[in-house]
Amino acid sequence: MASIKNLKKDINNVLGDIIEGVYIVEATNGGGPSKEGTAIIDGAISTFDELISKVNQADIENKKVHFNGIRTELETKANKLVDQLNSMAE
Repeated sequence: MASIKNLKKDINNVLGDIIEGVYIVEATNGGGPSKEGTAIIDGAISTFDELISKVNQADIENKKVHFNGIRTELETKANKLVDQLNSMAE
């Protein structure tokens, strides 16, 4: 199983890349912040906060299942944010 440190890095990198993608799309569309972009960024930040708090939980019975669940949740929520980003880019 990957370490907790790597899981935290993955969460940070994936959600950071999504936020960066919003900035790139907004810049290429020739404008400043948009409502859609702001919503995606807010979603990424709240997802980050939620997942990091789950990683830092102390009262875990089965660590492997818990961290695999967090990784799955990251993938699911990141895919949803990427879909929103792709629809914004169209």
